[in-house]
Amino acid sequence: MTKFRYYKITKNKKIRYLRIFQKKAPYIVFLHGFMSDLEGNKPKAFFNFAKRNSLGLLALEYSGHGKSSGEFINGNISTWSKDTNILIKKIVKKNKFILVGSSMGAWISLIQFKYFKNQICGFLGIGSAPEFLEYLMWNKFSKKMKKEIKKNGIINLKHGDYEYPISFQLIKDGRKNRVLHRKIHQKINVTMVHGSKDKSVPVSYSKKVLNMFVNSKKKLVLIKKGDHSLSSPKWLKILQKELKLIVNQPV
Repeated sequence: MTKFRYYKITKNKKIRYLRIFQKKAPYIVFLHGFMSDLEGNKPKAFFNFAKRNSLGLLALEYSGHGKSSGEFINGNISTWSKDTNILIKKIVKKNKFILVGSSMGAWISLIQFKYFKNQICGFLGIGSAPEFLEYLMWNKFSKKMKKEIKKNGIINLKHGDYEYPISFQLIKDGRKNRVLHRKIHQKINVTMVHGSKDKSVPVSYSKKVLNMFVNSKKKLVLIKKGDHSLSSPKWLKILQKELKLIVNQPV
């Protein structure tokens, strides 16, 4: 991959990103998941895909993620969506683009429809998790956990091999960024890919996302035995195949 770059949003805030410059071609905008970064297999796969298909690419690490500045516990959906918005305006400019959102990245993608209606020409969701903070976290917290997070402002949540510091301000901010009640009227290709063995996010979330799109060409691809991240070579091939269909198929 080419070298990472940094974009200075303010004097003390810089966002790390990857890009392939294209003057006139559409871009792929890759948005990673919660507490993730651009070091994994998915960003590399989409970078190579964009290169092979003469497309532009923007992939960024939200503040508090990867090598971008800021503390993770100070971030929230509003902040990370704003980071994304600023970088799209700066890097993609007026070009058309296809959103590729992984897990929380699909939530942040859906928020961008409010701002870039006429530029978005496709959407690929991977284990999409809109509104996960409320339904997959807060609603499943015990009374004791809710009490602790309200009292201390934070709770360390164990999930598999990982521990997530979840702040109360993050949960509350998530409520300001609800998207599932919305209808999106653009006529574009929308594909949701979900692993049948996803232990983090139920397939119903990908179905909920598809229901938001009223006029789009919609498709749900269920990957047999697929996990949440879908980062193995065989699953990445499926993701790239689906992305190619979004790029090439007329709506």
